[in-house]
Amino acid sequence: MTAAQASVIIFDSVFLLPSVKINTNIRMSSEASKIVTVGPNPKMLEYNGTYGAYGGAYVPPVLEPQLARLADFFDKFSKEEAFNREFISILTDYVGRPSPLYYAKNLSQHVGSKIYLKREDLNHTGSHKINNTIGQILLAKQMGAEEVIAETGAGQHGVATATAAAILNIPCKIFMGKVDAERQALNVRRIKQLGAELITTEMGTATLKDAVDAALGYYIENPASFYLLGSHVGPHPYPKMVGYFQSVIGSEARQQILLKEGRLPDQIFAAVGGGSNAIGLFSGFLDDASVQIAGAEGGGSGQMPETAATLTFGKPTVFQGTLSYCLVDEAGNPMPSKSIAAGLDYPGISPQHANLKDTGRASYFPVTDSEAVEAYKLLSRLEGITPAIESSHAVALAKKLLKDKNALAVVNLSGRGDKDVEREM
Repeated sequence: MTAAQASVIIFDSVFLLPSVKINTNIRMSSEASKIVTVGPNPKMLEYNGTYGAYGGAYVPPVLEPQLARLADFFDKFSKEEAFNREFISILTDYVGRPSPLYYAKNLSQHVGSKIYLKREDLNHTGSHKINNTIGQILLAKQMGAEEVIAETGAGQHGVATATAAAILNIPCKIFMGKVDAERQALNVRRIKQLGAELITTEMGTATLKDAVDAALGYYIENPASFYLLGSHVGPHPYPKMVGYFQSVIGSEARQQILLKEGRLPDQIFAAVGGGSNAIGLFSGFLDDASVQIAGAEGGGSGQMPETAATLTFGKPTVFQGTLSYCLVDEAGNPMPSKSIAAGLDYPGISPQHANLKDTGRASYFPVTDSEAVEAYKLLSRLEGITPAIESSHAVALAKKLLKDKNALAVVNLSGRGDKDVEREM
């Protein structure tokens, strides 16, 4: 492939911000994969609150003016060159983007397909969460917010929010379920060390759902705060915002696989809890019919009620501000989820993932706790990479679906597993 051909592939195959320039004088070498454009996918701005039959904003009247103001500010600033330049500058200089697309040779030989890992675990703070927190706090500063508040399950979003709040100099409160705080003690210490205030809740099952409820309650009582939702869930405009900021993952991955392999992957994989890392990767390939899309849900024991596989076992329901799939009991009420992965332990799901499931554009599969633990150990042993237990679900699903297929695949490694090393698995 010539340098000219390489430049054509990049321009034809990824949606670029008009303000971003790339080097068209590319030599196809071992360094070629590093020459990628950092930036979100502008097509994600086309979604305006609904994804097929799903989405919307089902909130108390007291929240309606705050969310409308937030939507207006986001629509304005996400289209401004200066805002995007600052966002991209921090992602490159501070977060360390673009994250590598790594050929996992040993894992590939073990599975029987060629597998690349999108290394979001190498971002500053150790996961994909930092992409969204930087973007939203930049927006909070534009809006004149007095403080930032956020919920967290596995603690990665909490760490990323506290980190972004520190670098951008704004007070920060993190809400976390007591159960999650106990099983993610390392991230709790990191959050406090970064200067954020940690507030635990014992409501309900004391996990991610309850942390969201606690944060929303505080937000209602403190309208001068900026609620930084960490996943691709909740009322409009949160799915739109999170999808936009996380789309840097898919934009990069698409360029990188074309540079490395000269073609698109046969299949892509990501773990799905609320859905932010998954929509980040999927967004770069949604228009490519040849690319199969697979999401790995937190399957728990593999059956109701001990599961977090919302798209497998749930039903369309209004939950925490949006219409999407949710795990419900026989009376149709939201019920607790259960997963070994705190970041997947959530009974709701992104409205866009719900639409992707219903339209057949993406397929979603439950991955049990035991399958995820096996993949966690396997990747550590074969590649010297210790994944977050959340990301291990995606590795497990790829291992299962790609066995002896001789296919080309990309797996989003959404976070690193430092936080899980001390757990008994």
